[in-house]
Amino acid sequence: MNSRLVLIVAGEASADLHGSHLVTALKRLDPGLTFWGIGGRSMEEAGVRILFNSSEMAVVGLTEVLSRLGTVTRAYLRLKSILRKDQPVLLILMDYPDFNLRLARAAKRFQVPVLYYISPQVWAWRKGRVETIRRYVDRMAVILPFEKAFYRERGLDVEYVGHPLLEEIPADLDRQKVRTELGLHHAAPVIALLPGSRKEEVTNLLPPMIEAAERIRSKYEHLKCLLPRASTIPAELLEGLLKKSSLDVQVIQGDVYRVLKACDMALVASGTATLEAAILEAPMVIVYRVSFFSYWIGRMVVRVPFIGLVNLVAGEEVVPELIQGEVTPERLAQEAMDILGHDDKRRNMVRKLHALRETLGQGSASEKTARIALEMIEASSTGAETKAR
Repeated sequence: MNSRLVLIVAGEASADLHGSHLVTALKRLDPGLTFWGIGGRSMEEAGVRILFNSSEMAVVGLTEVLSRLGTVTRAYLRLKSILRKDQPVLLILMDYPDFNLRLARAAKRFQVPVLYYISPQVWAWRKGRVETIRRYVDRMAVILPFEKAFYRERGLDVEYVGHPLLEEIPADLDRQKVRTELGLHHAAPVIALLPGSRKEEVTNLLPPMIEAAERIRSKYEHLKCLLPRASTIPAELLEGLLKKSSLDVQVIQGDVYRVLKACDMALVASGTATLEAAILEAPMVIVYRVSFFSYWIGRMVVRVPFIGLVNLVAGEEVVPELIQGEVTPERLAQEAMDILGHDDKRRNMVRKLHALRETLGQGSASEKTARIALEMIEASSTGAETKAR
């Protein structure tokens, strides 16, 4: 057994940042640990030896997985070999369930303990996976408040650690200062366009967002659009989609938090970004569109009342959702102008987003999860020493 090696898997761009904070917390508590795994730039900067980049692994929808199948298979075989040969003291898995649950099975075979941080959304679909998790995962650190009861009722060792976004989003962002820094003195209104962190999402969602903004501009002459570019999205992809429009769109590298703080409202792809917007109390419209086949399959298996995490956590429709065929320039513009044109509706939405933020913990998810991980490493090492005797 490699007594200092931790294997960590973040197969999505959003998990890369959470993973980097977890690794930083673990290194602070135990500087002797070594980290290998799947992630991106943030995890690499935190000191993880990146074996496969998460941008090469991420897919959206069921039909889109085929183009990444070769990379995903190579990654699985490499990590499985490390589990067998190097015997890490711990395997940390983050979301990405199809890959990670298969890897958890291999880890159990090679007696490597498994911590699942950031749960697969089994409460939404494929609840049969809970049995797989119970069999192959030793402990879970969950980030949504309702997940603890869900897993505990099913006999899993689970702890609610709060949402890691709270420690990543600066608490001291000043709206007026940010607007000044972004040169938004005379812009009214300001709309943030967040079409996602995957190429497929951006190609699918940015064109109707742009057309919707063009319609909104017919009513609001000084409309300004901000588009934060995720590190996983090539600049030329955005340029190609924007060049046909005369819209005033300011593309900003990253910096999504300042964009959300500065905007009057946002059009947001369903996913983690909706919670980022909620924490920053940005009114929004959630959009979701995948291939027809992926959606058709999803409709048969998904059992939740809402698509957006914001509404799921709140337990009610706090912000509007547009799904599949509803994602049209006309509907997007209509929902956006309904928010922009009604102060009471906007204030009520902001109030509910503030209440939701309060349920997401105290901003110590990485520290709590790191301590769980160290408990597991210590228990594993103690068990190995006992066997050796």
